[in-house]
Amino acid sequence: MKIEPIIGMEIHVELATRSKMFSRSANVAHAAYEDALPNTLTDPTVLALPGALPVMNREAVEQSMMVGLALGCTINRLSRWDRKSYFYPDLPKAYQISQYDLALCIEGSFEFPVTDELGRPAGEDCRHIVRIRRAHLEEDAGKLSHELPGGGSIDGSLVDLNRAGTPLLEIVTEPDLTSADEAVSFGKALRQLCRFLGVTQGVMQRGHMRFEPNINCRLTFDDGRVVTTPIVEVKNLNSFRALRGAIEY
Repeated sequence: MKIEPIIGMEIHVELATRSKMFSRSANVAHAAYEDALPNTLTDPTVLALPGALPVMNREAVEQSMMVGLALGCTINRLSRWDRKSYFYPDLPKAYQISQYDLALCIEGSFEFPVTDELGRPAGEDCRHIVRIRRAHLEEDAGKLSHELPGGGSIDGSLVDLNRAGTPLLEIVTEPDLTSADEAVSFGKALRQLCRFLGVTQGVMQRGHMRFEPNINCRLTFDDGRVVTTPIVEVKNLNSFRALRGAIEY
């Protein structure tokens, strides 16, 4: 029996604009505000207070278009925003402003070098091309902490809304990756591209890039039958080591 992994990626990139996606509040993903105290980077729009209306951040749109062009995407002349409704303590509005069927950037491709875990070329053909299905803008949610600062236990959770409303570029690929080496190499190359363009700091420890691989397998049996397994999505991986481990597991 032959087993072939099939991997698609969703990568979230926090944009380093000075203000948030739909408000003038300072952006924690910008170097000037990354050490702000909890819940100090908020305003009526972020907190979803009555009467506060969102105003789109032009710089975030321009940065997203720049990434889209670097990925060979088509920039839609007509795009729109959608509301993704869900209830969670770190989402004051109870919905996330995102994009669905009319994304900002669509149908691109990206060629990158493939290396193994030690940084060596992986195989004879050490370059790979992945198709980009879409790249769309949305706003990030806040953070929940289930322990006290310093690691102490707590009966409950702490909410920090500094990250809420941060411009988030989600890049979605087609299922063109076939190994952990390819997925990690793609993530590293995309991080390098986004940092070169100046759209993100790309500090993994601060969650500036987060990965969500969609993984399944194509099984080819000796009698010629082909079976595709169900897709498993692994959420919110914030390191290349975690990405590799999730795929290999």
